[in-house]
Amino acid sequence: MRLTFLGAAREVTGSSYLLEADGVRFLVDCGLFQGGREARAKNQRAFAFDPRTIDFVILTHAHIDHSGLLPRLVALGFRGVIHATRATCDLLAVMLPDAAHIQEKEAEYANLGRFRRSIDKAAAHGTVPRDTAPLYTVAQAQASLKQLNPVDYDLEIAPHPLVRCTFRDAGHILGSAIVEVWIGDGPRRRKIVFSGDLGQPARPLLRDPTPIDEADYLLVESTYGDRDHKSMEATQDELVTAINDTIERKGGNVVIPAFAVGRTQDMLYLLADLTRQARIPKLSVFVDSPMATAATEITFRHMELLDAETHALMGRHGGAQYFRKLEFVEDVEESKALDRIKGGAVIISASGMCEAGRIKFHLRANLARRESTILITGFQAAGTFGRRLVDGAKQVRLLGEDIPVRADLYTLGGLSAHADRTALLHWLGHFRGKPRRVFVMHGEDAVANGFAAELQTRFGWDATAPGAGQSVVLD
Repeated sequence: MRLTFLGAAREVTGSSYLLEADGVRFLVDCGLFQGGREARAKNQRAFAFDPRTIDFVILTHAHIDHSGLLPRLVALGFRGVIHATRATCDLLAVMLPDAAHIQEKEAEYANLGRFRRSIDKAAAHGTVPRDTAPLYTVAQAQASLKQLNPVDYDLEIAPHPLVRCTFRDAGHILGSAIVEVWIGDGPRRRKIVFSGDLGQPARPLLRDPTPIDEADYLLVESTYGDRDHKSMEATQDELVTAINDTIERKGGNVVIPAFAVGRTQDMLYLLADLTRQARIPKLSVFVDSPMATAATEITFRHMELLDAETHALMGRHGGAQYFRKLEFVEDVEESKALDRIKGGAVIISASGMCEAGRIKFHLRANLARRESTILITGFQAAGTFGRRLVDGAKQVRLLGEDIPVRADLYTLGGLSAHADRTALLHWLGHFRGKPRRVFVMHGEDAVANGFAAELQTRFGWDATAPGAGQSVVLD
């Protein structure tokens, strides 16, 4: 049995693993690499195998760094079944076409820029610059959805005569799964556990990650394997301060850049809960992201996956009774109208790192206003517009304008969808015996290696952080 680490190996994007045993070949995850030109090149050459030879795919969850190359895999000849939880399949129906739309727009922009730069050279030499093609099109993304097989949690399936697998709740985003895989029969049967991305316990909306107590081989994520998150209590206190200071004292707006899947729904829950506790006033909240609207609708179609506190608070009506107004904005003109509101509005919009989408217009309308507040709720990668704000920029270039930054800025540090170091070690502590080998994945180089060393010391496990493209023979 051979296991190859195709991505998320000493990095945090591109999750994908190839398993080969006794004539069966399958992937666990098929994620997009993210982060600049290097990532684009990785995505172009991602498959060091013929997609037509892959029997099936097991998908842990819908995030694009775990699912975003599925349309390309299908376009290049994969004809097997993609097994994922029901909620994951519903999210993919929205997220993959959206990712394809972004691919098409980026290719269009690249081609326009290349044409402008090379038109004189082309005229002089009689050559025509080659167009950049998108990784995949919207039509190809739609086609890949036809190969999805929705699976219930805790139900064993047999995607191949030699393979059994079960999806367990990972508590990371809606539909996310830890996957237990059994390969072979009789004394040669081996169990491999893929943690996927594990959620942080005792967070809004979702249930805690399911404990797993045994495995022959384990692949575990390590995104925050070197640190702990701010407590939920401290995060709520900071949110209360930001809301009350802006809405009650200054009379301005609160603008919240938020990831459409997961973070937007977290914020709605927290705002409703804090209103119920009378810690903040009833608010006029506008969710201005078609993707976030779709993800919220999907979330409430899967109420059975949410934790008991969310059931009690949100009920069948999404907690609307706790808001003065809760409006999901679809129309572009309605979105533009939000920028004419001078005070009292909470605007939740994508993208979470302020790189694209409607959030840029809301920032342009509010950044220069001392009475408004920008509330950062998630990680801001180096080089992004959101990161420049977090780093204290006094003036920014946005939509062709130079804008002074006068609005207050708050960063909430306790809403990560990933388990922190303490939570990861707690989850791993449920294993009753030593796995034969442990592979630490989905973490930056130093973090993954450091977490592997921690597992060696704490549990006495044979733990390593493999490199990209590395293969290991199991048993």
